[in-house]
Amino acid sequence: MFLFAVGSVLHAQQTGTLTGTVQDPRGAALPSAAVLVKNDASSLTRQATTDAQGRFTVSNLPAGKYTVQVTAVGFEVTNKTGVQLTAGQPQDVTISLTLGNVAQQVTVEAASSGSIASALAPMDALLDARSPRTEITSAYIQNFTSPMADFGELVAMSPSAVTTSSDGVGLGQSKTSFRGFPDGDFDIDYDGIPFYDTNTPSHHSWAFFPSQWVGGVDFDRSPGTASTIGPTPFGGSIHLLSRDMSPVQNVRGSFSYGSFNTYLYDGEYDSGAFGGANKKASVFVDVHHMQSDGYQTLNDNTRNAGSIKVQYKVSNRTVITGFSGVVWLDSNAPNIASTRSQLLASGPNYLLQNTDSTQANYQAYNTYHVPTDFEYVGINSELSHGWRVEVKPYTYNYDNSEFYGKQPKGGAPINPANCAPIPTVVKEGTLKTPVTVLISPCAVDKYNSYRKYGETTVVSKALAFGVFRTGMWYEWALTNRHQTPSNPFTHVDDLLPNFNETFWTNSYQPYAELEFHVTRKLTFTPGVKFAYFTQDFKQYADNGGKIGSVNPITGLPFVFVANSVDYHKWLPAGDLNYRLKSNWSVYGQVATGTVVPPSSVYDTAGGLVGTPPKPQSSTTYQTGTVLKLKHVTFDADYYHIRFQNGYSSAIDNNPSDPLYGESINYVAPSSITTGVEFESNIYVARGVSIYLNATKGSATYVGTLSAPVVGTPPAGTPTSISVQAPSGLWVSETPSDTEAEGVTYQRGTWDLGIFNKRVGSQWEDSGAYHNQVRDSPFTVTNAFINYTIRSNSRFDQTKFRLSVNNLWNSHYEYSDTPGGPLVVGPAIPANGTTYTNPFVAATTASPGYTNGRNLADNPNLLAGRSIMLTVTFGISPKR
Repeated sequence: MFLFAVGSVLHAQQTGTLTGTVQDPRGAALPSAAVLVKNDASSLTRQATTDAQGRFTVSNLPAGKYTVQVTAVGFEVTNKTGVQLTAGQPQDVTISLTLGNVAQQVTVEAASSGSIASALAPMDALLDARSPRTEITSAYIQNFTSPMADFGELVAMSPSAVTTSSDGVGLGQSKTSFRGFPDGDFDIDYDGIPFYDTNTPSHHSWAFFPSQWVGGVDFDRSPGTASTIGPTPFGGSIHLLSRDMSPVQNVRGSFSYGSFNTYLYDGEYDSGAFGGANKKASVFVDVHHMQSDGYQTLNDNTRNAGSIKVQYKVSNRTVITGFSGVVWLDSNAPNIASTRSQLLASGPNYLLQNTDSTQANYQAYNTYHVPTDFEYVGINSELSHGWRVEVKPYTYNYDNSEFYGKQPKGGAPINPANCAPIPTVVKEGTLKTPVTVLISPCAVDKYNSYRKYGETTVVSKALAFGVFRTGMWYEWALTNRHQTPSNPFTHVDDLLPNFNETFWTNSYQPYAELEFHVTRKLTFTPGVKFAYFTQDFKQYADNGGKIGSVNPITGLPFVFVANSVDYHKWLPAGDLNYRLKSNWSVYGQVATGTVVPPSSVYDTAGGLVGTPPKPQSSTTYQTGTVLKLKHVTFDADYYHIRFQNGYSSAIDNNPSDPLYGESINYVAPSSITTGVEFESNIYVARGVSIYLNATKGSATYVGTLSAPVVGTPPAGTPTSISVQAPSGLWVSETPSDTEAEGVTYQRGTWDLGIFNKRVGSQWEDSGAYHNQVRDSPFTVTNAFINYTIRSNSRFDQTKFRLSVNNLWNSHYEYSDTPGGPLVVGPAIPANGTTYTNPFVAATTASPGYTNGRNLADNPNLLAGRSIMLTVTFGISPKR
């Protein structure tokens, strides 16, 4: 007995005890985290699990250096290295985890708050939110959207969001806006990499990232924090996230068929974790083929696409992720829009018809060919002393070759010499005299291509009181664009184009921010970002479509014109998040955003721009709350945004002025947008939930702009250029309200859902005339039925999926391009004509108009009902 006691004492003197606390990024204790303790000099490993207070204890460890690895659902794997354990002395460590992707965060919050409603919510907010955000889960994407969906369709049911398409879901370019901010006034990125057009920061929903490549969406309706990168942190950001790597190997093949003669073939392969005992690697591959006649007449679509994502763990501290996606798109989409009279006469899906007697099929010379590719390599490494570095170099390309026949607009005849409409005199309140037109052999050869190279860097440091982040986004792009009149039969181009340009773009955004954990409940994050952009243009002589071929001042011809410009803006931001309770938080934010002027600023005679415009700016004030109860989730916010709208320009008319003949640019009047949003998911019982969201707001101008002409203008010319934007008028295409309702059943092998979105009325502008007509509210309803085999067989995850978009086959008009002002002079008052939806119910109210709408307008109508049936065959190893 004595010898045993002595041995125990000696053993205790040669070993030590390691204790510790695991915390989330806010400093709160994290229970049920898995702890792995590894001796750096041997193969000794020990495991533990944190208790309710986030504590763990590992005893009887030999003296030496150890690595402590912590794993928890919803958080990135975290390693604390170089932990020195001395014999006979206890060692205590504190380990703070970093949140993983959005889908994991949603899962963690649902589990930690015990909220069934949160676990089953198709869309939800996070308790750590510092601005109005909606997290769209992978379950929603896979069960409650069409397999044809593009990324615009994924956010369509979110608060404030409006997504519309005239040719059907995933066919043609969809149009997304929120809070009245149109595409081009907000950022979209994929795995943190911004993507957008170079001539204007808009996006192509059908040419990048089909829904099969998206694992979740973080929809942030704010300029974000200082670390939110992109060319237009103005209205907000749509963060697309790639699919998670599956830990289980499986193969899935899908076949879809539906309305408009639409076929979709898709194949997926998950390798699962492989590569030796540590299983360091995993691969995900998706390939698919889509073809469709489209809802609109003679508007075929074909898409071939493939992507691969590879992840490799170099060590416990370094992970490399690679992604490559290629899309090959062909379509017959023309560069025209149907008039109201054509739609009334030929049906709501009218787009083209065989109107040229010399050409058997007008569709034959409307072609659209767009190959794209997108690649990145991400290196995420944890360094010593709490430092972490993530570097992500990338490249992507957009190559649009389009050839389209010219068609008379509003019945106007075409001049065969230059393919331009011949002007006709139109009396106020009447339609143009109908004319019989044989389309002249006029077409346009259009090309828009850019290649980008860029890199994002994030460096963070875990501090005792928070997290410091700094980094930079840099991007270089080369763009080539032209449009040239061409013969539609021979494809022989004219000598001079409508325009032809090459330009180079550099984008820099360095930033720094501090996530300061003031207390365990209060987090304050101030920061600043510097947005700096350069554009270098080379514009070639054209036929007068943009810059012409003769200097308007000297009268001398030129071959090309070169211009350079840079734009810059400091963008500060700050936000607060306070945790009232473990399941209830409030937040506030002040943030600034900007939009870089489009390249068209230099599309003026001779390319002469004396004063380029400054970037548009926005200042956003927001406050909100997030609450998660067992059977109810609720989040709400109030926002107040002041922002600038577009540009106007004037020409210096003073011959003695240094800027004589050059364009002087001015920012248009500012607007104020205010509103409230709320979102909720209510768990009823037995897998049934009710999802609701609603918004109510306004967006009005706060002044008028009268841009003075620089210098002394010649006699008889105006001394100023007035922008018709009186204070109090609404910003166009800003809905007064939106509402969404959904009912879901998610239990066992069934996932059923029906969602309805209503978009309130909005005003339309016509050139300088504001609030000319008002569109009525419209609604769209989608329904989904999913049955999934969930078993331990090899056919686990085989799925049958029925998707119905626009269930009631509504032909609502969602927007309009007026054919001309309804009145001559100031804009009509706010109580002007409201058009009655649906479109097919319209009646003629006066000659040339339909319910106050010009028959020469170009209305946009919802695509008719589409039904898709999908069968997915899953093959995976038995578990």
